[in-house]
Parts: sequence; structure tokens; C-alpha cells
Amino acid sequence: MITETSEKLARPLIYVIAGEVSGDLIGARLIREIKRLRKHKFSFAGVGGEQMTNEGLQSLFPISEMAVMGIFELVPHAPNLIRRIHETVQDIMVKKPVAVISIDSKAFTMRVAKLIQKKQKESDKEIKLVHMVAPTVWAWRPGRAKNISKILDHLLTLFPFEPPFFTRHGLPTTFIGHPLAEQHVGCSSVYRNTHDVDEATEIISLLPGSRPGEIKRLLPTFKKTLDLLLEKYPNLHIAMPTVVSVEGMLRRETLGWETPVSIITDPEMKLNALAASSVALAASGTVTLELALAQVPSVIAYKVNPLSAIMGYFLVNRDAVVLPNKLMGKEIFPLYLQWKCTPYNLYNAIIQKIENPTDQLIEVSDAIRNMLRPNGQASQNLAAQVIINLVEDGKTL
Repeated sequence: MITETSEKLARPLIYVIAGEVSGDLIGARLIREIKRLRKHKFSFAGVGGEQMTNEGLQSLFPISEMAVMGIFELVPHAPNLIRRIHETVQDIMVKKPVAVISIDSKAFTMRVAKLIQKKQKESDKEIKLVHMVAPTVWAWRPGRAKNISKILDHLLTLFPFEPPFFTRHGLPTTFIGHPLAEQHVGCSSVYRNTHDVDEATEIISLLPGSRPGEIKRLLPTFKKTLDLLLEKYPNLHIAMPTVVSVEGMLRRETLGWETPVSIITDPEMKLNALAASSVALAASGTVTLELALAQVPSVIAYKVNPLSAIMGYFLVNRDAVVLPNKLMGKEIFPLYLQWKCTPYNLYNAIIQKIENPTDQLIEVSDAIRNMLRPNGQASQNLAAQVIINLVEDGKTL
């Protein structure tokens, strides 16, 4: 008698690795799309979070361990990071997948890919190495593109300007678009009705990051900024869209705040909160793209370890840090980094956004959405096709 387990083991295995929340969502959509296109042909294993778990993946370990940012922020976590890298490589070599699909989190995923490549030279089994979400070589350390091109079989990029950085080094690269381009705009009235907020009350969204380190560095500054805003707008309603992994931390940190904070983890209600917001104050990252697509006037802030900041000053292209600014080739959202990230600077920038509304973001949102849907196709569909072709025929699109 053939059991469900033996059938699963008989199917070619695709090993998917995501190291943080945004990658977990991309991984979940990819798994779902491959299942749709090939029914029960492939099985899945890997490292993921809540979204990938909902698609049936049992994670090797919690991805919250990978949520670190910055050169010097990595140092205290290095021993555990190295241990998890070797555990993942060992698991891959035991399970013998047909492909390893790594998503973002380069400090973790690229080290795994490099070790797999090295071990494959010692065996006859070929595991295709595919990475989704290109390293931001266009923002800092462009020389990384050459090194990465020696490791991977294929790279899938989310932005149209990325492929040339890698194809010039011989790495097959496909622009698949960004999954956020598929996201609809929320409903302001649903949020206001649910949270009993009248139309006269200004709503501000605070998004201090999805990593504990980001929140520790940014939330105190955001709180002081909010205190200044409350002097001018005493009836402000504060929405804080976030992810489950840091929900408890945010509830503890905001417990004593003078103004209650609505902390939201439901994906649909998060979109509604953004739609209802007059302005957002957010950490730099993928959320800036989400805010542009949701047409929310925003002020962007970021702080890292002081030593990381000194290194970043010389290595990072600051004009490319905020994704909507990079895509549109002009400032859409102002950015306040490190020593410029002060309560007074953020307060003044937010006041400007509230008191000088503009329709610019409608055009920006439409332009970015079109830019990030190549040929009108969803990113997960293009990614799934590339991966299926690579493992079935050894070719891509």
C-alpha cells in the first residue's frame, strides 16, 4: 500500500528558503502557484514563516532568528547564523531537492547557496540554485554582482532596472515583477467604521519596521515625533500596521503611550488602515513601495548601529534607498537617515504632507504598478514558470 508520505517522498522536491516576513509572503505565493501549474508533481521543504507554513511547508527553524540588519548588527548573531547555515545545507544535502529557491536575506541565503555549490562539486547530484529578490547592488557594493553570478543558476528580480547588473557577468536573469503590484487598495470607511474613527479625525500610520532591532532604534524617535504632532492635532488616531512576529513587542512598547495605538496584523485591515491614513511615518524598506501603491503621503526614516552608519555613508547610494524614489527617478517620499532622523525633522516633514495634500500619488501609484507587472503578468506566475522549466527541461523562459 502506497502511503501519502511515500507518495510525497517520490515527488521531486523543491527546497524554498525565506529569511524574513517579506520573503515568506513571496515564498508562499510561489509555492501556491507551482502547485496550481503542476498539481501534485512537486513536494516542498525549507525554511519559512507563517505564510509558507500555511502552504504546507514545515520550517527547519523559526525565521525570526534571521531578522537582523546592518554590518555590525550581524556580529552578535554570527554564531547562531553560522550554525543555521550549516544545518540548512546539511538538510538540503540529505533531502536532495531538484532545486533550492532562496528568497532575499542574502547574509543567510547566499552563504547556503555557496556551500551547496561547493558540495555539488563533490557529488553527481545537481541541485539548481535559484535566487529571488536580487541583492541591492544598485544601492551599494555593485561588485557583489560578479561574485553572485558565479554561484547561481538563475536570478529572479523584482525590479526592471536590475537584470543588466547580473547578465553582464553571465548570470541568466529574469525580471518577474513585484508581488505588491497585485495588491489592491484598501477601504478607508471600513477601517474608520471598525475602529470608530469619525471623518474629522486625522489618521496617521506608524510603521517602525518588521525587525526587533529596527523597532528598538526607531520607535522612541517615532514616539517623540508623535508627541509633537499631538500638540497640533490632539485628536489624532494612530494605526500601526505590522507583522505577527513583532506584534507582542509593539504592544509592550506602546502600552504607556498617551494616545492609544491600534496595532493591526490582519492583512486586509492593514490595507484599510493605509487607505484611511492622511500620512505615514515609516522605516525604509519594502513598505515604502506598499505605501506608494496605496497612495499614502509618507515620510521615511531609518537608523542603524553607528558603526554601520559610518560604513554605509561611504558605501550606500542614498538616492536609491527609498524604492518609489528609485523607480520614479525623483523624490516621492523624503528620507531622514541616522543623525537627520530626529523628532523635529520628522514632525516638520509630516506637517508638510498633511497641510499640502497633492494628487501626485495617484499617478505615481499607477506608474509603479504598471512598471512592476511585466506584460501584465503576476510575478509569482512568471517565477513559477521559470523554475518549472529549469527543473523539468534545464531551460528557462
